[in-house]
Amino acid sequence: MTDLLFIKHAAQLITVEGHTEKPAKKQAMSEINVIENGAVLVQDGKVLDVGETSAIEAKYPELIVAANHIDATNKTVTPGLIDPHTHLVHAGTRENEYAMRLQGKTYMDIMNAGGGIHATTRATQEASFEQLFAESKARLDKFLLHGVTTVEAKSGYGLSLEHEIKQLEVAKKLQQNHHMDIVSTFMGAHAIPLADKDDPERFVDQVIDEMIPEVACRGLATFNDVFCERGVFTPEQSRRILEAGKEHGLIPKIHADEIEPYGGAELAAEVGAISADHLLRASSQGIEQMAERDVIAVLLPGTAFFLMAEFAEARKMIDSGVAVALSTDANPGSSPTLSLPFIMNLGCLKMGMTPEEVLTATTINAAHAIGRADTIGSLEKGKQADITIFNVPNYLTLSYQYGMNHVDTVIKKGVPVVIEKQLQKR
Repeated sequence: MTDLLFIKHAAQLITVEGHTEKPAKKQAMSEINVIENGAVLVQDGKVLDVGETSAIEAKYPELIVAANHIDATNKTVTPGLIDPHTHLVHAGTRENEYAMRLQGKTYMDIMNAGGGIHATTRATQEASFEQLFAESKARLDKFLLHGVTTVEAKSGYGLSLEHEIKQLEVAKKLQQNHHMDIVSTFMGAHAIPLADKDDPERFVDQVIDEMIPEVACRGLATFNDVFCERGVFTPEQSRRILEAGKEHGLIPKIHADEIEPYGGAELAAEVGAISADHLLRASSQGIEQMAERDVIAVLLPGTAFFLMAEFAEARKMIDSGVAVALSTDANPGSSPTLSLPFIMNLGCLKMGMTPEEVLTATTINAAHAIGRADTIGSLEKGKQADITIFNVPNYLTLSYQYGMNHVDTVIKKGVPVVIEKQLQKR
């Protein structure tokens, strides 16, 4: 007997179907496909069919009799949420810097004084593999309780070959031992180590000549990311790092134009990056080039919120034809949150996105941003049965009631892994 699951009588079933081949842009970001009294039939971890409950019952009577049932009456069913930009694997916290910012210090002030990324780098380098695994697993558990079924996880707090590998190996073990799917990104170019502050080219060469080849040889990452920002990596250094990654099969991503306009969006288009992330200060020209080259904008409103900065121009990007995804940017310094639903709230309240657009941005477009849209991100026949059930009667409530966790049930590959907000053992 095959494994069968039948989710029925959903007040609203949101499929977000029709955007598997290409991410949703412009008006298509609002086309989420709402089925009233909806149902999903799952077989062997994949979606067998979706539709109105009565239609699915009539079409598959024998399978439904044999299936386990979940009654979603008065609840909303969506694809499992996807977070396409996190700094999941690290040690320690930085609440002291939070207090400093409240007293007027900027992000770059703190970083240049040896705090920021450098503080987390020290903690991560000093942490054992076991400590990193335990702390990161606890964060993954919380992500799952907030309805997230897949995350991207970056390295970048090692800043040496040994410790970058350690971070990526932790992510690999988490992928093997957790309900969650984890897509890994190498980000050795997250900051210039303090020891190389006077000769940054030496570190750039180390990233290109030592780190990228070893990471690629070990198969520890899919993507290669760089922090292109004044005082970190220049556009030219970033280009060299991203092109070197491409030579070793790593797909480019880029932290772009977060603090000031610096040509990051333009560079993302030039190197064919799958996404450019942050983009708080992206130029109009950069946005146009991203639209032309199909670079996805991964926007991180939690970072702007926490740093008390201006938000990215999501409305302008969407209207310009850029596919937009949303993410927590979960990290200990600039966005210490694990709540993607709260990021959805911010997308509406602070960036002018509609409730429909934020659902698209945290499902199918987020899947495209990590190269997984062929298997996740929508509820369609043949796709992996990653499903989140929210205890609300309609999807508007998800962005209307902010700062609340409405998750009722999370299903990963056809198996309920969170039931009424309780995490199930693997």
